Amino acid sequence: QVQLVESGGGLVQPGGSLRLSCAASGNIASIVAMNWYRQVPGKQREFVASITSDGNINYADSVKGRFTISRDNAQNTVHLVMNALKSADTAVYYCNAPSWGGDYWGQGTQVTVSS
Repeated sequence: QVQLVESGGGLVQPGGSLRLSCAASGNIASIVAMNWYRQVPGKQREFVASITSDGNINYADSVKGRFTISRDNAQNTVHLVMNALKSADTAVYYCNAPSWGGDYWGQGTQVTVSS
């Protein structure tokens, strides 16, 4: 079992920045990658960024150059720094950890970009 807890969402003006964090606990050694997804009402959940256990990083085209994913192994935490935020980035952001024992999700954190 893996437990994921997101934090860091909130309200920010267009052009602003936020840092999301996802703290993992439980069977950490089974985690293959840590991913961020986002979802708005009425739409499918979409991929945002990922970092694998060996450090490979990928981003959705819509966030490349604006978002940065990183990992703090000592804290078992993944961060997503989001810069130059746009209204289109408004969504509930979910942390996801595919692992050898299953696919785990956090509860989500709301990010609202609005003036």
